[in-house]
Order: sequence, then structure tokens, then C-alpha cells
Amino acid sequence: IIGVEIYAINITEDREQFKRLMQRIGIPMAPQATATSYLSGKEIAQEFGFPLVIRASFTLGGAGASFVYKEEEFDELLTRGLEISPIHEVMIDIALIGWKEFELELLRDSNDNVVIICSIENMDPMGIHTGDSITVAPAMTLSDTTYQRMRDMAIHMMRSIGDFAGGCNVQFAVSPDKNEDIIAIEINTRVSRSSALAS
Repeated sequence: IIGVEIYAINITEDREQFKRLMQRIGIPMAPQATATSYLSGKEIAQEFGFPLVIRASFTLGGAGASFVYKEEEFDELLTRGLEISPIHEVMIDIALIGWKEFELELLRDSNDNVVIICSIENMDPMGIHTGDSITVAPAMTLSDTTYQRMRDMAIHMMRSIGDFAGGCNVQFAVSPDKNEDIIAIEINTRVSRSSALAS
């Protein structure tokens, strides 16, 4: 916790700022858009189609987040996400149902040395919130090549959000096919459930 900058917390908890930063540093993410009103959310859903993920900005534990499989569920879940977010903002993503979900726990010192404390694998695929999924450490089905790519991406992401010394947790989705494409889900610049599991 000591040393994490307010800037780093703000940029990682604000979905739109985080998306723009990842685009700037070349880290792939699921197609997504920000909605700050009911009308803008409806327009995004019409453009993307279903299933979708709604994620509220500046909330903890997945509050305000939901998977939406059908159009008739969308209005209520969008409204709930906007109401729960303290800045009335949600990120709407195309859902990557069936992709594997992994996390890396990172630790950095004041000389910018970064180590991966451990890798974590969610036993459930994307679609189950991390806090509700059984997780194992270290990851069991991650190939070494994909792990090294994920490691490089995580370190690049951590360095891009500030010079703080401390820990962070980075979540990734990996496609279930042989290409094992990697996309970033989010980065938490704080102690999390994953930190407890790693320790």
C-alpha cells in the first residue's frame, strides 16, 4: 500500500482513462465503450450486440458489474451500474465468454526492479467474477510462452501507470484456442483478494 500514488489509483479505477492508456502503450483489450447515461449505453449495446459486460467505474468487488445475455435484461442492469458508480459511468465490453482468466501478482521496489510473486488461474472461464471463482496458484494450464508474454505485458502496464514502489495485481483473459491471444482486463494498484492468496 505504501507508495502507491493517487494518480495510479485514479487511472486504473477510471475505466475510460485506463482504456486510453492501454491503447497508448499497445496493450490489447476487449472492444469496449464508456457510457455516462442510459441513452449512450443503449447506443453502445445496439452497436456491439450481445452478450455484453457492464462494469461500473470506481467500485470494489465487482459492484455494479454484470453479464448481459439478452436485450430485455440490459435496461435494468445498465441503470443499476450507472447508479452504483459514484461518477455515474460504466464501461460496456463485448463479452469474452469461455476465455480463460489469469492474474499476475507483481511487486516493485524503488529502483524499478519488478518481480512476479505468483501466477493465479481462475478455474471458471470468463463470465464468473474473480471473487466468486475458485482460483489456484500457480496457474496450471498456462504455457510458458504465454506466461512470458503475459509477464512482459504486466510489467509494461505497471510501469506505465507511475513510479510507485509496491504491489499490484493484473488480470488477463486468454483465448481458449491454440493461438492463446491475451487481452488485459484490469490492473489493481492495491492489496486485493489475489494479494491474500499470493501471500
